[in-house]
Amino acid sequence: MRRPSRRLRVARSRGEDTKRHYNSIAVRLIRAPPRTMASKTKIKPEKPLKLARPKREKAAQRAPDLGRTRPQKSLLSFPNPSPKRDFVIHIEVPEFTCLCPLTGQPDFATLILDYIPHESCVELKSLKLYMWSFRDRGVFHEAVTNEILDHLVATLSPRFIRVTAKWYVRGGIFTNVIAEHRASAFEPRPTVDLAAYGASGQARPVA
Repeated sequence: MRRPSRRLRVARSRGEDTKRHYNSIAVRLIRAPPRTMASKTKIKPEKPLKLARPKREKAAQRAPDLGRTRPQKSLLSFPNPSPKRDFVIHIEVPEFTCLCPLTGQPDFATLILDYIPHESCVELKSLKLYMWSFRDRGVFHEAVTNEILDHLVATLSPRFIRVTAKWYVRGGIFTNVIAEHRASAFEPRPTVDLAAYGASGQARPVA
């Protein structure tokens, strides 16, 4: 049993009313703020969280993840929209580059492609990446021109195709290489000379 407080024992010895003493204790307990664990312990403010910053990668390590296009040695094609008509497709590649097989120095050329398609036409993006694949190759002018022609013939089977390579000056010499292919059953139609009809339009020439 809990021992009575000193004040209560003094009140009993003096013959005072103990009920009044208990009421005063109850009033003090009600007015006093409750003592909780939170009031006894000091709550430290939380530190702001530090987010981990991604490490900066080197440019050489980050380059493969950029999704860049790369050179390829294959050509793509799509169906000829007008296979019953003979029409000419003219393509120019002004930034063709390869390496000289003897010195390793770059050679620059403008490639001109003229072809009459049969059932397929070359897809231009694949042609661009295909031309890009020669940039680090050492090859002679004559060899690379005929190689490109052979690859186009194998991919498209055109009725007629001509590849013209106009090489920039090297050692004071300009070189042009022209290679052609014609399908065995292809017979070109006669050319219509529109210049013979004049350019006067609907107006009749004055006699």
